Amino acid sequence: MANWLRMRSHLASGFSVSGQAAGRGCIIALGLCIGICCVARGGLVAAAQQTGGPVASIESLIRSEEYDRALQLAKSQLQAKPNDFRLWTLEGIIYSLKGEKTDAIGSFDKALRLSPAYMPALKGEVQLFYDSSDKRATPQLERILKADPNDLTAQEMLAMLQKKQGDCRAANEHFAISFSQMGTHPETLEAYGYCLVQMKDFEKAVTIFQELADLLPDRTYPKYDLAVVLIASNQNEAALQVLAPLVTADQQDPDILSLASQAYEAIGNTPKAVALLRQAIVLSPTTASYYVMFSEICLTHDSFQAGIDMIDAGLQRIPNESALYISRGILYAQLAEYDKAEDDFKRVEQLDSAQSISSYAGDLTEVMKNNPDQALAKLRTQLKAQPENPMLNYLLAQLLINQGPAAGSDEFKEAMRAALVTIKLQPDHVDSRDLLASMYMRTGQYDLAIEQCKIALKYSPSDETAMYHLIISMRHTGHTDDLKPLVDRLAVLHQESAKHETERKQYRLVVEPAPAK
Repeated sequence: MANWLRMRSHLASGFSVSGQAAGRGCIIALGLCIGICCVARGGLVAAAQQTGGPVASIESLIRSEEYDRALQLAKSQLQAKPNDFRLWTLEGIIYSLKGEKTDAIGSFDKALRLSPAYMPALKGEVQLFYDSSDKRATPQLERILKADPNDLTAQEMLAMLQKKQGDCRAANEHFAISFSQMGTHPETLEAYGYCLVQMKDFEKAVTIFQELADLLPDRTYPKYDLAVVLIASNQNEAALQVLAPLVTADQQDPDILSLASQAYEAIGNTPKAVALLRQAIVLSPTTASYYVMFSEICLTHDSFQAGIDMIDAGLQRIPNESALYISRGILYAQLAEYDKAEDDFKRVEQLDSAQSISSYAGDLTEVMKNNPDQALAKLRTQLKAQPENPMLNYLLAQLLINQGPAAGSDEFKEAMRAALVTIKLQPDHVDSRDLLASMYMRTGQYDLAIEQCKIALKYSPSDETAMYHLIISMRHTGHTDDLKPLVDRLAVLHQESAKHETERKQYRLVVEPAPAK
């Protein structure tokens, strides 16, 4: 029996189902016991474990890439032996090599109906499902592993599918089992490292990314990913050692420069951090996160005006970027220029309002953009059937406010009622409390806005929106002595959220094209 073989995205060796180079970023399980490509390469003799007869002839034709003749012979044999699961499996292999996936799956299905535990057919079908990220691959892989828990390729494939589905906890169990064969599989190493980071297991992640960097010493992205994980685990000196060969005078990748800047700032070398970050901004002047990082350095070192000047430069290039306005608003607040800070915070709300329901609304968001009246009609219809659904009430409130109704108008009042219903049904719904605070502020009811902000912060202490609403409302009610601690707290919240966002964007899952053969 041949072992499972696999395609590696970065090394790109072997065949795909169609017999062509794999292209970009996919792992192909080849071999498959009587496997598709092992047969094509002469790696196996006879699915039926026999040395002569029609089966051997079919395999010989497959190895010679005479697929049409092989298929014709397989079909003629199936007419005489329609219950021969081995022949159905060979037909599935031929269809696979011809790139006719639907027919291949049909043949494998017939083989498995006749012999549900026949591994060559099961693995042949899994390969087709896996290559197209078909969810049907998962139960088939589980069947393979139930029969043979030591099938490391099946373990690895299942882990990769679970990672793609966002289930890193389950994926890590299978990655750990198949780890011994990952040493030559860059994409799997990277996926395992990514999932370890998601589970905050930085110590193991560092080991995996170090192995990836050793495996691909001439590639940049493994060093980059390793440095990201080292910085996330506060090993900044080690990160700088990894990045040292990359941080050159002619480096044109701004992400590398900004990552090194972050590490230098963490070890207290602010001049170097600033220099690298300025270089990154010059290379990519429309990347908002670089300006935000610069403003965070300025906040840390009480250089508020320098941060404002840099944000101003950024807004000239990306004038509708809400992250820049909130950064500048915080800097203005630190200088006690509250009018300017409030203007920036209001601008953030205007820019973000259209996106604020995307995590809840799904396709409704697109409807809202193109036909808000249709979206509202749809929501109202749903609310007639489910009047006490908190999410539907929140969506109604947000959609109405997104249309910019005048304070006190019927639409504004309807939005207020819907938001109040949401917090009645779900008191910890922070987005509704933020929305209510904003509406109370528009009507001058700052005491009520303060109440909503404080409740929102009770449920979500890192809620930046509630914090800057609270600062504005406190100022309008004359509580100016209480503003400085709130402004400082907002700055800390913003620095923490900016750090998390930077880390999220920094991590690279690089997919590179296969080299030409």
